[in-house]
Amino acid sequence: MSQSTTGTTSAADRGRADAGKGVRGIVMGLAFFAAGITASALWFAQSPGSGPSAAESGGTPPLSAATMAVLQRLDSPVEVRFYALLDPASVGENAREFAGRVNQMLARYEQEAGGKIKVVRVNTISAAAANAAQADGIKAFNRDKGDVCYCGIAVVRGGHKESVSSLSPEWEPALEWDLSRAIAGVEAGDPPAPGVAKASKPTLEAVRRAIPNLDTVSTEEGSRQLRAAAAAQFKKTGQEMAAKVKQAEEHYLQAQSSQSPSELEAAAKELEQAKQEQAAKLKEIAMESKAQVGALQQLKGAAR
Repeated sequence: MSQSTTGTTSAADRGRADAGKGVRGIVMGLAFFAAGITASALWFAQSPGSGPSAAESGGTPPLSAATMAVLQRLDSPVEVRFYALLDPASVGENAREFAGRVNQMLARYEQEAGGKIKVVRVNTISAAAANAAQADGIKAFNRDKGDVCYCGIAVVRGGHKESVSSLSPEWEPALEWDLSRAIAGVEAGDPPAPGVAKASKPTLEAVRRAIPNLDTVSTEEGSRQLRAAAAAQFKKTGQEMAAKVKQAEEHYLQAQSSQSPSELEAAAKELEQAKQEQAAKLKEIAMESKAQVGALQQLKGAAR
């Protein structure tokens, strides 16, 4: 009888220990997730070109926790088409090295997405490649210097497409956010039916507030300003996440002190729920950013 009681007690002790390890793992994972969100927000919030490039910092940086959250929650495959049609006669070494770093970053996306990201690389100049780039909304440049060049990304899921029409070394600090935003955008839902894609009144008003000089700013510059505003919101989300993690850690410490498996389980559920809520907020930010860029294009088109 005594032997049976000892075995039961050991199993209970092991259960509490395993629960503690599981909750500690969730706490640490969520803490790193929050730190990554805040760090990547600060990184993106820098003006393009104001911070060190990937090359200066020793290679392509690891993907942020926010990007990892987007990738881990993909529920269907996404295709990323990377166009790097660069004529060596007219494109400098700096731009070609930048394209190489983009390629390295995309390889990280492939690796971390568990088969849900497929990157198609188009880097041989031809009429067919140029036509494909144009069809995917990639902006041409160097038309008057030799072969027409393209450097951009199209993200496709089913019938939904998001394009980052022009990539350049100056905008490298924003590259990961732009790409993750596009992936979150195409993954969030199917495109609206043709003819009903007009922006809502609140979104149009938000664009006007964000860009006071709307009549004189270019669509490209306006898009950059909207992305900067999205970065500020991204940073705020990261700060809110840090507060939630701190509160969850306090609850965990209290549960650990009580040695109560039920309290440890409740703390774990609280943390997991917070993580899911924050992932949903990231997607919401991505969708609102997408909607605002679309509204900007609508407003500029109506002004012509």
